[in-house]
Amino acid sequence: MRLQLIRDPLIVLALGMVLTGPQLQARDLDRMPPAAVTDAMAQAASPQAIAEYGRKLAEYQQARAAFEAEAGAYWSQIAERRRGRNAKRRERQPITLDDYVLTQPPVYTGPKRPVNPEPQPADEARERKYIPVVADFLKAAADEFHWTPQRPANDVEFKRAYARAATAAGLTRDQAVRVYAFETGGNGNHDMQSGLEYSRRARAISTAIGYNQLLTTNSVDLLAEQGHHFIHALTDKAAAASGVARQAMEHKLAVLKRMVALAKSVPDEWSEHEKIGNTPQGWAMHAMVLDIDVGPLLQTHKLLTSVMFARLKGYTRPLTAAELEMMNLTGDSTGLDMVTMPQATREQVPTSNFFQRAGYERNPVAIRNNTVAKLLAVTDARMDSNSALPGARDLAAAF
Repeated sequence: MRLQLIRDPLIVLALGMVLTGPQLQARDLDRMPPAAVTDAMAQAASPQAIAEYGRKLAEYQQARAAFEAEAGAYWSQIAERRRGRNAKRRERQPITLDDYVLTQPPVYTGPKRPVNPEPQPADEARERKYIPVVADFLKAAADEFHWTPQRPANDVEFKRAYARAATAAGLTRDQAVRVYAFETGGNGNHDMQSGLEYSRRARAISTAIGYNQLLTTNSVDLLAEQGHHFIHALTDKAAAASGVARQAMEHKLAVLKRMVALAKSVPDEWSEHEKIGNTPQGWAMHAMVLDIDVGPLLQTHKLLTSVMFARLKGYTRPLTAAELEMMNLTGDSTGLDMVTMPQATREQVPTSNFFQRAGYERNPVAIRNNTVAKLLAVTDARMDSNSALPGARDLAAAF
């Protein structure tokens, strides 16, 4: 080794300690910069530490295996009961309390996974999947369709357009405002994205944007299933306009027709729409949520489809905002399962009955409020408090 080239006494001391350890050979240190050698010294683990880690890891793995067996059986039962309820609905048979799992999911209480004292390869760290943001949606719209959404002069203008669309669709002010208050925290703008509510320099946690927090897949789904309504609405607006405004509306209409055709080009299934939603073309479709003419229609129809689904299934009582939000969050079929329950049943049925395991374990609100009644109550409470904030008051005034 060429220790004479290293003049820092602290590094020399570190090298002396590392040379006596089992993890590195002298020839390896020749090829390492001083900072890396210091890191290696800090990370080197003693045989005793490695042995202790092995003992704790074995304890953890044993405890975890026992928990996974118990949890696997529980979630299998959840899935089995869900299939049973779906079968009963198809046969128009009544759903009873026995059709749900009435115990709460098992909770792991064993030892935590120990930290490996030995250095791990850097490439073991998983890369985070990139989540596109509004700038990506706008760029995709320009690149893929040579179009830019018409943004409002201010957010109150967008709220007025949204209120007009919601009223025309038959949604109530209470439904629209309270869902907005829940989804955006009561102050969201038309281009608010999940994870970026408080800082544009934060990291987006999903592609959800707007008053109802639509995902890219929602936008593709709505264009495929409700696109004819949007085309009809823009055709009427183009006919009523003139000059430059008419030209712009006709261009937007042509773009919308191309997007609808693309969304309809695949089977009408969520998984297929999700595939498109993860492409630049799907990002471009999602930019329609930002447009002052199409955005309110997309978001209104997201809620309206839930209302229509409930009516189609024979549920004619007006949905409360919290019930509508359950359908908005969990999907129409699952949400309606909760909505149609008597109050006494809501108080006994765990929220886990309406989730896949992975989704439930990532949802602290559903875990803390672990019955249907509690989940609806906390949703209502959040709607109450957030409806008093300026953004929600502006939307209420727009009706």
